[in-house]
Amino acid sequence: MKPRNYNIPILFYFIVTALLVAYFFPREGKFRYQFHEGKPWRYGLLTAPSDFPIYKTDEEVSAEKDSILKRFEPYYRKDPAIQTQKIEELHATYYNKMNTQVPPAYLHYIEKSLDKLYGNGIILTQDLEDLRKSRYTKINLLENTVAKPYYVSDLFTVRTAYEFIINNCPPQLDRSVLQSCDINNFLTENVAYAADVSEKIKEDMLQSVSLANGMVQAGERIVDRGEIIDNHTYNVLRSLKIVHEAKTGGTQTQGIILGGQFVLVFGLMFCLWMYLWSFRPKIFHNRKNVLFLILCLFFCCVLTELCVTYALFNVYILPFAIVPIVVRTFFDSRTALFIHLIIVLICSLMVPFPHEFLLLQIIAGMVVTFSLKDLSERSQLIRCAFFIFLSYVVGYLSITLYQEASFNKINWMMMLYFGINFILLMFTYILVYILEKTFGYVSSITLVELSNINNPILKKLSETCPGTFQHSMQVSILASEAATKIGANAQLVRTGALYHDIGKMSNPVFFTENQTSVNPHNQLPFDQSAQIVISHVTEGVKMAEKAMLPTAVINFIRTHHGRGKAKYFYNSFRNQYPDQPVDEEMFTYPGPNPFSKETAVLMMADSVEAASRSLKEHTEESISNLVNKIIDSQIADGLLNNAPLTFRDIESVKKVFVDKLKTMFHTRISYPDLKK
Repeated sequence: MKPRNYNIPILFYFIVTALLVAYFFPREGKFRYQFHEGKPWRYGLLTAPSDFPIYKTDEEVSAEKDSILKRFEPYYRKDPAIQTQKIEELHATYYNKMNTQVPPAYLHYIEKSLDKLYGNGIILTQDLEDLRKSRYTKINLLENTVAKPYYVSDLFTVRTAYEFIINNCPPQLDRSVLQSCDINNFLTENVAYAADVSEKIKEDMLQSVSLANGMVQAGERIVDRGEIIDNHTYNVLRSLKIVHEAKTGGTQTQGIILGGQFVLVFGLMFCLWMYLWSFRPKIFHNRKNVLFLILCLFFCCVLTELCVTYALFNVYILPFAIVPIVVRTFFDSRTALFIHLIIVLICSLMVPFPHEFLLLQIIAGMVVTFSLKDLSERSQLIRCAFFIFLSYVVGYLSITLYQEASFNKINWMMMLYFGINFILLMFTYILVYILEKTFGYVSSITLVELSNINNPILKKLSETCPGTFQHSMQVSILASEAATKIGANAQLVRTGALYHDIGKMSNPVFFTENQTSVNPHNQLPFDQSAQIVISHVTEGVKMAEKAMLPTAVINFIRTHHGRGKAKYFYNSFRNQYPDQPVDEEMFTYPGPNPFSKETAVLMMADSVEAASRSLKEHTEESISNLVNKIIDSQIADGLLNNAPLTFRDIESVKKVFVDKLKTMFHTRISYPDLKK
């Protein structure tokens, strides 16, 4: 059964990303003005769109509520039934158990004391302690439905009530007899906290606090451009913002806001989609590249949203310029600047002072584009970060002086934020390396570093295989020139050419360019010699993987012979043994065939340069015939079928090879000797 092809359209990724970014946007209807007390009003004349109150600040409301609560006295409820019940229990106990042992005078004293104690009120010990901690001197005591003020000091607990009865014993009564009457059995709390009444009264008192201290009428002038926002104007603007956001807070309104945010974000992202589709088809048709760019955009936007929504830190600490730096490192300057513009446009919808934010971030993006025009060293990233820091500082100071016309209005804390931003940008050096390993990219910086002939592998190649090293250098010249001509990545081809034959270091003498006089192949059968020569591809891949070379460079080692044959040994075998069957695989390179412009150019350059050394004379005609013969043979063998080359590209490559080989093999004039 044929498997289904679940090929998700590229546009789908942009739609999903726009939905996620819009989802993280603040849900309230955003007030369109940004304002701060003591700062000038940046917009035109503002009048009240409708009547609205001037709300007090939270601090003012809280202070008034605290002041009112200081006058609050809690409510307690007295239960008169308890007093009656306990006195009846006292009488029943006395006449049933104590009348023969305790005189009636003790009964009368205890009954009289209970009347006083229950009249004053007996309360829980914990409740009394809470009243004293809260420094309440009076409470409201409810009897039935009537509340009367009552001093806290007049209340008793069970313990103090018992002590009161014992300590106030008349002289004619014996205290020991009194203590034997089990007075505790007749003492219990008859005053309890009336939570329902207390909370209701407290709520009524708090609701009496007015949340506003004035009104603004519709059409009333609020502020005009350039006016300094004083405390009163600030409170009016803040109240207008509260009213505006309250009106846009319903469920239906939230859906409309979310829809507007999605359309706006998707519109900007659609511009990015159109840019890639129109001007960068190589990026557009590579899902890994599209996902990488979308992830850069998504993380920047979400981080900004979280920072602004939860006030985590100043938004200028976020290193927005790190995205164009990374994109420039892996792609090109125009793409880097374009995606940076999309990011800062989306983020400007969330940040305070969007005009200032846009101006500073766009300048930073331009600085990245200019300073990384020719990116070849990692030190350029550090220099770029320093230039970005300067652009932020100069840009902010210029904007502040232009708007405020005073050095005293400069917020010097911004310099600290820009400094932290600079420190975070310094980590781009490490981030580029991490992204290379994660996404399999190869930056031009890495390629330049790998092209250094003092690199350990290339240095060893030049020492153990000097002929191969010279051949690789010549191939790199041919291939990079041809790659430039057809619009391929010249730096990638140059680096790949330097490493394509490193596998020959395992058996240097078996390759003609490294031989002096003895050819070890003369003592070996053709198929065995072919296997030794072919093995330099697999050995080269092993060496490259051990040295942790990028996959893009290893691909040149794998494909520089494609699935071609070791023709010298193959043809020699067929000529010597015409009737013997041939095991084609014994003479065939493992491949695969070239699958990109760069790998195809290297295959052609490698074969042409090696064959050009066998020419007896290096005329334009002989070189041209050789180049055409080699490349046409590769086309005929199907080695270039997977490479995205046009006939025009191939003709351009041939012309470059002919011109370069003529230069390489030019004849020198002989210098005449001086006659004596």
